[in-house]
Amino acid sequence: MTGTRGRRPEVAVGAVARRGDELLLVRRGRPPAVGRWSLPGGRVEWGETLAEAVERELVEETGLRGRCGDLVGWVERLGSDHHFVILDFSVSVEPGGDPQAGDDALEVRWVPIPDLGRLELVDGLADFLTAHGVIPLPDGGDA
Repeated sequence: MTGTRGRRPEVAVGAVARRGDELLLVRRGRPPAVGRWSLPGGRVEWGETLAEAVERELVEETGLRGRCGDLVGWVERLGSDHHFVILDFSVSVEPGGDPQAGDDALEVRWVPIPDLGRLELVDGLADFLTAHGVIPLPDGGDA
C-alpha cells in the first residue's frame, strides 16, 4: 500500500441517543462525508476512556450532556485518506435544553425515526442502526 507506511487506523466513538421515536443526528461539517447526517462522535483522545470520549463528543457536537451506556456495535470506515474503527454506544441524554451544533457540525437535531429515509445519511448508517435494533426494519419488522 503506497504512502501508508506508519499509518494506523484511528479509534473513534459514536453516540446513539434516542428520545422516544427520535434519534439525535448531526450534519457533518468536516471530511469525510461533509454535509451528510451521522451520529454525534469523533476520535478518542490519548488517555481518554471510550465512555469519556462519547460524553465529550456529545457535548462538543450537540451542546447536550449525557451518560454513556452499553456498546451498540462497531463499524470500520475505510477510504483513500482515512481508516476509522468506530465504536457506537447508547447514550442517555440529560433532559432539558435544545441541541446546538458545535464547530465541526453544520446542524444538529432530533430526527423522527420515520424521517431518516429523507436525509442523506453517511454510508451504512441506516443498515447499522437496523442491524443493531436501534430502528425498525424498513418493512416494519423487528431487527
